[in-house]
Amino acid sequence: MLTFVLLELGSEIYVGCDNGELLRFALQASTSDAPDSYALLSRQSLPNEKPIDQIVLAPSISRALILCDRQIHFYTLPALDVVSHNLIKPIRNVITFAVDEQHLKRPPQFSNDIPVPVEPIEFCVIKRSAVSLYSLRERLFFQKEIPLPLGGVLARRTGKYLCVADRENYGMIDLEHASMIPLLPISQAPDTTIAVKPSITVITESEFLILSWTGASTLGVFITGDGDPVRGTLEWPSHPEAISLDYPYVTTLLPNNTIEIHSIETQSIVQVIPAPLEGSSPGEDRKVLVTCQNGFFIPSTQQSEKLRMTPQRLLRKPATPGRENGGGTIAREEDNAVPDIPALDV
Repeated sequence: MLTFVLLELGSEIYVGCDNGELLRFALQASTSDAPDSYALLSRQSLPNEKPIDQIVLAPSISRALILCDRQIHFYTLPALDVVSHNLIKPIRNVITFAVDEQHLKRPPQFSNDIPVPVEPIEFCVIKRSAVSLYSLRERLFFQKEIPLPLGGVLARRTGKYLCVADRENYGMIDLEHASMIPLLPISQAPDTTIAVKPSITVITESEFLILSWTGASTLGVFITGDGDPVRGTLEWPSHPEAISLDYPYVTTLLPNNTIEIHSIETQSIVQVIPAPLEGSSPGEDRKVLVTCQNGFFIPSTQQSEKLRMTPQRLLRKPATPGRENGGGTIAREEDNAVPDIPALDV
């Protein structure tokens, strides 16, 4: 059973499993009679064989941060080698963590690139009653700690703002001033026996989307880092199981396996993808939505058809000088004749 899947770095897929296994897949080139496909490159287990709860890839510093058994472990990318504990020890007593999403958008550096200074990434660690701030490059540096009396179960960070959810409410923390603004309840329904999962999505450098269940539908509210509502609201007939951002669109997976796509700018539904038909193969079940900051490759059997060569008529550049006529230049007609280029079989 997969507890979390993250697709990143173009041709790499990283999978965390509930038995503590960490899997790495890579896209293999196709042969003449087979399409491209992902193949397992490595399989390793984290200590204690506990479920992997969260994976975050930071390609700009070639590091993977993996939360398992309330500890954040550090691995290299893309090989997934454990970073020596002499350099970085695991962070313990972690409930959840949030890397600055603007830092995750930085592109990876490759060995053939011109070397440039590597900026550290910053992240927040939510513990039982505090938020710890860190920066990470070759080594891990502790910055400061902010009290969080009610704790938190989910958090997302962009810049100096951290949006956090405890078991009942959302709040916004200004990390520079160590101040917190209360926002919405996770559930506004009178029946408090129904557990509702919080959801926080970073929209822009200073804007978040949070979801609140009303008892009849779920509202999506856009909130700035200062705690002010902006835009309009989104609405779903049931509480989404998963949400993914591809600006300017928000894609959500509903409990009935329907996928709805909203426009952030107009707050309207632009597409609905129905649930798979009953009796469909298990491979068509929809489990989760995952946002890939740097994109990923999808195998396709249509490559040869899309790249098939076709005939095209070409236009010449300005005619070459011919014979002079009253100060002008007249090109010979045969110079402008361009034959059709036949299609090549590939």
